[in-house]
Amino acid sequence: MADIVVISETIVRPESYDEDGSNRVKIHLTPWDLFFLRTEYAQRAIIFPQPDPETHVISQLKSSLSVALKIFYPLAGRLVKIHNEDDETASFYIDCDGSGVKFVHATAPAVSVSDVLEPDNDHWTEFFPANGVESWQGVSESLLAIQITELKDGVFIGYGVNHMVVDGTSFWSFFKTWTEICSARKMFPPLSLRGWFLDGIDYPIRVPFSETVSSLVSSSLPNHLQKNIFRFTSRNISELKAKTNDEVGGSDEDLKISSFQVVLAHMWRSIIKNSGLDPEELIHCKLAMDMRGRLNPPLEKECFGNMVGLATTTTTAGEMLNNGLGWAALQLNRTVRSQTNEEFKRFAENWVKNPKIPNGLMVNNSLVVASSPRFNVFGNDFGWGKPIAVRAGPGIAGHGKILVYPGTDEGSMEIHTSLWSHVLEKLLADEEFLQHVVCVNRNQM
Repeated sequence: MADIVVISETIVRPESYDEDGSNRVKIHLTPWDLFFLRTEYAQRAIIFPQPDPETHVISQLKSSLSVALKIFYPLAGRLVKIHNEDDETASFYIDCDGSGVKFVHATAPAVSVSDVLEPDNDHWTEFFPANGVESWQGVSESLLAIQITELKDGVFIGYGVNHMVVDGTSFWSFFKTWTEICSARKMFPPLSLRGWFLDGIDYPIRVPFSETVSSLVSSSLPNHLQKNIFRFTSRNISELKAKTNDEVGGSDEDLKISSFQVVLAHMWRSIIKNSGLDPEELIHCKLAMDMRGRLNPPLEKECFGNMVGLATTTTTAGEMLNNGLGWAALQLNRTVRSQTNEEFKRFAENWVKNPKIPNGLMVNNSLVVASSPRFNVFGNDFGWGKPIAVRAGPGIAGHGKILVYPGTDEGSMEIHTSLWSHVLEKLLADEEFLQHVVCVNRNQM
């Protein structure tokens, strides 16, 4: 356990909030929102350099957060659950009531930045503010929780956020606004809020009571799971793209295989290669995708809310290993291209007829890929320097959890993995895999 002392725990509310509720907004939830009902808050950390001793870190962060929440007001609301006794269902919506967000101030003067860069999140659990909190608990828990821990030589900002309310695109837009308010007190336009875009589907959506109870699944990780971080330099990515293009160059498809798809294909194929699965076993890669630009009409890219759907690529272990990198990248590319407005509409119409909410995102023989190398993680500055690193926190766990971030160097990517120890051990000895990647560090969870 880390030597950490909690100094205070408060609630930060939006600046000059409308107390009488005359302009209170309700946000009705879509199938993609409700999908996260029984999953834990997404917890991440951004590590910053140490501010000047004259900087009043906590007061500046709290006052600027209050201003940011006035703009991004859904984050300061609460989840409301309605019991529909006539058919034994429940409905949910977000009440933008200005209740505020949890804000924890802590210190760990004996802990350095280099210490927290180790991927041992069981050791650093106390640095995160929403451990064990599931999305349905947003009826009483704040939808966003923030913890500022002052280190010996830096600042550790851990956060937990309810994925029913916000996706990565919207969260990093909020975070960027918060940093700019703190450093420059800029003015910002009003929030562009996602409206109801599912024509023909009534809201609020009714979900059977049985699908709304707690999952009761522990988030603590067994000791045979290990976490590791892999870095792909711009050169690594260029090499993988060249290899992919050589292998699929004869295809008659209009291909635009992205760097992300190529890197993910390399990770997926290498993990399967070292997993010891039977050739006929089905394997899946579930990729969190932004739906905004794929709807018809498309939503603004700045539109606030959770607009993430899971695009699933399915094949067999044998097919994966009997084919090359280009084939794997092509399967991912085809899945991404299949995500259309018609596909989203068909999914939603079918889902509301028989709502099923998973107890967890992790299932056997699957990779679940979240976050994005497009998020501007390292462009945030509260006034004392840009981030040193980003790290995943405790929460949704299991073999095959993959988080993707931009690297600190231009054009690079970082892949944060959680894998069975025997798979990771083989992966770290796989010369074909290591030829195109740098292993950042390894630690048992």
